[in-house]
Amino acid sequence: MEYYYFWFFVCSIFVYFIATDESIAKAIYYATTILKNKYLIFQWWLVYNPKTPWAKYSMHRRSMKLAKELMKDLESKSK
Repeated sequence: MEYYYFWFFVCSIFVYFIATDESIAKAIYYATTILKNKYLIFQWWLVYNPKTPWAKYSMHRRSMKLAKELMKDLESKSK
């Protein structure tokens, strides 16, 4: 339970610095924004990279769905 006190102490120091100095608050805000953007870039790359199997599957599925819709449209226009 003593490690809770350690984390409380560390967090209270951060809160004190953020409350007293505006530049530190801005720096922490920008750092968290950068980290969030890096995470979103990595997530987008992981999901939409064509080398991954789930991206290949989702592209194949979308293509087949579009092909079926186009075939239905083509058949309805040819009648």
